[in-house]
Amino acid sequence: MSSETKLMERLEALEIRIAYQDEAIESLNQTITQQWALIDALQRQTAALGERLDDAANGVAPVDRPPPHY
Repeated sequence: MSSETKLMERLEALEIRIAYQDEAIESLNQTITQQWALIDALQRQTAALGERLDDAANGVAPVDRPPPHY
C-alpha cells in the first residue's frame, strides 16, 4: 500500500469521525437548550410559589379564585 493510499484512508477516517462528532455536538446542544428552558420555567415557578408563601406568611389573602370544580 502506498503512502498516498494510507494518507487518503487516514483522511477519510478523520472526516467520518468529524461528521459523527458534529452530529453528537448538535444533539447535545439541543438537549442543553431544552434543559435551560425547563430550568427557566422551574425558576419562575419557584419564584411565584415563594411569593405566594411570603404573602401567606405575612397575612396577605390569596387571590380569590373559584374552586376547580366550577
